[in-house]
Order: sequence, then structure tokens, then C-alpha cells
Amino acid sequence: MDDDGGEAFVPDSRDLRRLKAAATNCHGCGLYRAANQTVFGDGKKAARLMLVGEQPGDQEDKAGAPFVGPAGKLLQRALEAADIDRSEAYVTNAVKHFKFVRAERGKRRIHKKPVRSEIEACRPWLLAEIDAVEPDVVVCLGATAAQSLIGRDFRVTAHRGENHHLIPKLDVRCDPLVFATVHPSSILRGPADERERAFADLVTDLRSAISSCRLPR
Repeated sequence: MDDDGGEAFVPDSRDLRRLKAAATNCHGCGLYRAANQTVFGDGKKAARLMLVGEQPGDQEDKAGAPFVGPAGKLLQRALEAADIDRSEAYVTNAVKHFKFVRAERGKRRIHKKPVRSEIEACRPWLLAEIDAVEPDVVVCLGATAAQSLIGRDFRVTAHRGENHHLIPKLDVRCDPLVFATVHPSSILRGPADERERAFADLVTDLRSAISSCRLPR
């Protein structure tokens, strides 16, 4: 089965190990054909904080783990600055396969933004992760994650740092608070003279999100 959505591949389970194993065989959209592997989420089973990015990048696709490339290193710095232990969080992406185009010369793979149908095809996996982890707070890193969980018309620039909830129609058994902020890669791509301020704003957003978490479990 290809391009019919990921829901048919998601097992009825709240066990992250079982979900991760099943995701390796997902053919819910066409992205699996070119990617090296499925990149599932990683982190603490009962994390109070879940971080959701857009999709794995080149290094993540090779390593099979989320946020291990340049954006992941910047995210790590931001978490440390916000006094958040990444090992206590759960980190994943809205889309589980790397979408890319080849550079005109050479073998370099260049990130390409997933389209709506690909985001929606992969959303059942993200919802299964939310059900399994039951976080207090979900932080959407960038527009793709925010539009997948908050709404298609959501704009991070207009509503970052605000308190939201998941789209009501989504079939999720918990009700985490949802915040949106920029994706770390946008800071790396931005003007050099604006990166320090952009990084500080990301740290502020992360601090605001973690302050909304309930007492430790």
C-alpha cells in the first residue's frame, strides 16, 4: 500500500518500541522510497515535554535519530540555556522520512519542505507518539509541526509562545498544552547579525513552555 496515509500502518499500541518498529515499514506516502530509513522519535517514555520538528534532515536520515545535525546542536544549546534536560524530553518530527532534492552538481541532498498530503499521511504516527508519551506540553518547532497539530492556517510569527490545544478533531486521549516557536534551522539560515537575538527568543519560548508543565510524575 502506497500513498494511502500512515494510519493503516500504525498498530493499536501505546508502546513506543512497538510503534517505532512498525514505523520502519510505513508506506503511507511516497517519501519512504528515497529516504534511507524512517526516523522515529526518541526520548523519555513519560516525558512532560515533547518537542516536534518538521522532518529529519540529511544527518538524521543517515543516523536514524532526530535532531542530531546542525539544527539539533543548536536546539541542544537552547535547551541548556533554558535549563531543560533533553534526556527528560521526547523529541520527534511531524514527518518521519527525509524529503530532499539532489544538488545540480555532486551528491548533496537538499532539504525540501513536505507538502500537506505528506504531513497528513504521517500525522497518525505523531498522534500515536503523543498518546504513548502523554506529555504535559508539546512544543512545535516551526510551521509544519504547528499546522499539523494546531491548524492549517496557524502562523508561528503571529502566535509563537501562545498557549494552544490540539485540533479538536484529532483522536488523542490526552490534552497537552501546545506552544509554537521557530525551528532551529531557521536561525541557522537567518542573517548572521540577527542570530543572537533569534536564539535568545527561542530560549524564552522554551522557558515559557516548560513553566507550564505540571509537577513531575
